[in-house]
Amino acid sequence: MSIQSEDIERSIPPEIDRWNWGAFLLTWIWGIGNGTFVAFLALVPFLNLVMPFVLGAKGSAWAWRNRQWQSVAEFRRTQKKWAFWGAVVWVCCLVACCVLFVGIFASLKNSEAYALAVNSLSMSSDARALLGEPISTGIPTGSIEVNGSAGTARLSFSASGPRGKGTVYLDARKEVGEWRLERAILKDEETGQEIKLVP
Repeated sequence: MSIQSEDIERSIPPEIDRWNWGAFLLTWIWGIGNGTFVAFLALVPFLNLVMPFVLGAKGSAWAWRNRQWQSVAEFRRTQKKWAFWGAVVWVCCLVACCVLFVGIFASLKNSEAYALAVNSLSMSSDARALLGEPISTGIPTGSIEVNGSAGTARLSFSASGPRGKGTVYLDARKEVGEWRLERAILKDEETGQEIKLVP
């Protein structure tokens, strides 16, 4: 085969020289399947921020040159499959992340430390005077660490009522299987006033 005919064979048909969603979404995985090993640069720190866009823009041309394709139609069918599975992978990852975050927040909201703080908030006459009644509480954020019958919790959550809003901050400790509040305060959003919820 002459150099000229080889160049013609490896030239990029205009109908495939376009954005490649499979390369953008799956980067190095797509690179393995398409013989485009420059995609492994997507595993390098900092370059991984740029490479998906480079692959999206140049991936079709590189894949066409790096593998033998029977036709443009075959190439386009294959790249559509890569784009489909790339979308499936990303949707599954997003769903998994959402489930994980919901699970974390649900575990914090169902924790004994949170329940103790909510109870102390509702029992505090100063808190009821500041916020009004009824008092509603938000989803807690923070951390809980448990090791057998011992543990610690550091959480915060919003609290609001007809008269105002605030944030509850709490530190709790679990000893011999029982939780107790070490510190719990309500901080008023408007004035910054702090009300102790535990003695």
